Amino acid sequence: MDIEKIRKDFPLIQNGEIAYLDSGATTQKPNQVIDAVEEFYKKYNANPHRGAYSLSVEATRLYEETREKIARFINASKPEEIIFSKNATESLNLLAYSYGVENLKKDDEVVISIMEHHSNLVPWQKVTKQTDSKLKYMYINEQFELTKEEIESKITDKTKIVGITHISNVLGTINPVKEIIEYAHKKGAIVIVDASQSIPHMKIDVKDLDADFLVFSGHKMLAPLGVGVLYGKKEILDKMTPFLMGGDMIEYVYEQETSFAPLPNKFEAGTQNVEGVVGLGAAIDYIEKLGYDKIQEIDKELTDYAIHKLSNLDYVNLYVTANRKNHSSVISFNMKGVHPHDVASILDSHKVAVRSGNHCAQPLMRYLETDSTCRASLYFYNTKEDIDRLVQAIEKTYKMFEKYINK
Repeated sequence: MDIEKIRKDFPLIQNGEIAYLDSGATTQKPNQVIDAVEEFYKKYNANPHRGAYSLSVEATRLYEETREKIARFINASKPEEIIFSKNATESLNLLAYSYGVENLKKDDEVVISIMEHHSNLVPWQKVTKQTDSKLKYMYINEQFELTKEEIESKITDKTKIVGITHISNVLGTINPVKEIIEYAHKKGAIVIVDASQSIPHMKIDVKDLDADFLVFSGHKMLAPLGVGVLYGKKEILDKMTPFLMGGDMIEYVYEQETSFAPLPNKFEAGTQNVEGVVGLGAAIDYIEKLGYDKIQEIDKELTDYAIHKLSNLDYVNLYVTANRKNHSSVISFNMKGVHPHDVASILDSHKVAVRSGNHCAQPLMRYLETDSTCRASLYFYNTKEDIDRLVQAIEKTYKMFEKYINK
């Protein structure tokens, strides 16, 4: 499948004349996903699980078949280990309150990396304060990587929970999650993996990783906004109390007491984003048809090309790992002497879309001794022409500021 054929599946890219380099924030949607959502509303729109009529039964079938598809996609043991949420943020908050509050006690430790997105950091700040436990950080070296020594010095017999991003949304660092999980389990800790940046680009096998929990957002992997996934081992989920209360997550309700429905309904209160789930199923179909081998081949070629091109600009600082095997398709950079917001705004005038800001990772930014960066994040629908347009726009931006920078 050649790149031009792929790009024809994405209407915004095809029609927008834009070099879209912000897939780490959200991916563009192919026609196959858009059509699946439209078809749901035209043919199957009803509230699942609640109706005895055929339309509701059909909506339930589509919803639950997608759960089964996701379980196969990440090699979960059972469909009920798949919990639908709004996004990875909601999944992580669910874990913080349903697992963390119930299981942490005084002087226990939660260990996360300095690379974490705020959604895998701020909830643990609150929960550790609430439970009088401690929050510890694993720090990166000069190559933006976690060393074995750092991991093993921070995860101790006091560690009860480890939260780790599979791929940093700022640095593109691919963390050694399998090794972290193995070491954490030796110390008696459970591990939560944030796969938001990894699952669009690489095959995830939760059994191979032996992850206790894993979360991701659909919109970063071609699916609609507003749908996410929490995977958890059934034996752990069964012991947890629900995070949200309401319709469809109960068994019996009396005036003073309530019993909860079994998995997965226990954690899916209220009417769900059924069309988003259907769209996520279509996104998985698209990814599987294209294949992760092809996605990674394109990722590597584009990322190597982009880093090479940007490295030739002596007024640009790159925040990338030296070891390309440990680096994904996220490339953060700054232009010396120019604020990232100004750079991104001027790039936009050249129809080049990159992210700028702290990327919901303020502690990492402080550790890097900067307040923000520009970030180009690539996906398989990008081209070398997109990268050339980025470089040309950066060159034009630098010329605008050059005399002021040199002063």
